[in-house]
Amino acid sequence: LACAADEIWADTTSVVGSIGVISSGFGLDQFIGRHGIERRVHTAGGSKSFMDPFRPEKEEDIARLKRLLEDMHDSFKDYVRARRGAKLASDRDLFTGDIWTGRQALAEATGLIDGIGHAVPKLKELYGKNVRTVAYAPKRSIFRRFGASLGTEMGAGASGALIDAAEDRALWARYGL
Repeated sequence: LACAADEIWADTTSVVGSIGVISSGFGLDQFIGRHGIERRVHTAGGSKSFMDPFRPEKEEDIARLKRLLEDMHDSFKDYVRARRGAKLASDRDLFTGDIWTGRQALAEATGLIDGIGHAVPKLKELYGKNVRTVAYAPKRSIFRRFGASLGTEMGAGASGALIDAAEDRALWARYGL
């Protein structure tokens, strides 16, 4: 995600790295057998029940999964290398899935980040004090948007919700959305 940016600024406590691929699941075949559960699966295509958690693992499924994970990991590494280029430390393996805090990543010269900085102050430093930022929060329910909550006057709540909606629409319209 961060690699889409030209520069990566992290907070001291940000978690960076984790360049790896994982697949996990459960083996429930013995569990359903002990509880008298019969599973019925009908497929078209020999690989549709690949890694089925309700059947014992098959060696060929595990081998196939490992090939898929390796291919995804190779693509992930290629993308990070393409985006970060010469900034990456060449004397260490950064692609093990290991993680660092922002402070550690900078101190250990991993090349995963360009520096330490919080988003709003850094944006103002780079683009001037008039830069506009938008904080996204969970959407409020229709009742909250129109002020139907304890201690909120209905008219003030409704006008605030309309202003919020207009600002959201204007912001996204800038990008043709």
